[in-house]
Parts: sequence; C-alpha cells; structure tokens
Amino acid sequence: METIWLAVGGGAVFVLFVGALLRRRRSRDARESKRAHEAAREREPPVTIGESYEFGVTEFTDHHSGNRVAVGKVEGFVLFVENVPNSLGEGDVIRAKVLSFNRGRTSADATFVGRS
Repeated sequence: METIWLAVGGGAVFVLFVGALLRRRRSRDARESKRAHEAAREREPPVTIGESYEFGVTEFTDHHSGNRVAVGKVEGFVLFVENVPNSLGEGDVIRAKVLSFNRGRTSADATFVGRS
C-alpha cells in the first residue's frame, strides 16, 4: 500500500513540475511576442500599399472579415491575404498585393495575386 502512495505522490510531483515548465514557456513566448509587436510599431513597414510581394504562407486563420486568410511575413512584417484558393497549403509561396495597413501599421491586409 505504501508503494502505491509513493507512486501516486511521485506522479503528482511530476505533473506539477511539467505544468510549471509549460507555464514558464508560455510566459516567455508571450513576452517575446509583446517585444516583437512593440518593435514592429516603432519601425516603418517594409511594404508599400499597391505593391506586390512574394512570401511563404506560414498559417491560415479566420480574419476579422470572417473568411479564411493566409498569413505570411515580408521581412518579419505580417500580411493577411484574402481570396486565397482552397488548394493552398502552409509553406506554399504566393504573391500578394498590399491593400491597406491595419491599426498601428504592425500588419497589413493583402489580396492574392498568384502562386510563385
């Protein structure tokens, strides 16, 4: 019976330890994201409205428009690309035309022009 209690206690300590590590990692990731966001607010965007840029799709998300959009970066600057074909996947290289900057000029909306 004592062995069972020792195993249960050891398992509980292990779970608490792993949980603490995960919380620290999330906290560090949040700090890094905040620093990157602040740095983006302090610099001029590396893109120009009306110009087209080539970049890789890093992920897909539902943007404020409610539609599926591709997300990618040009020199670390985030672009949300609308009107993407359903056949596109993460890692595909696309070309998109910048339409507007979002509040704070830390990202921009763009429209799909084609695959590269």
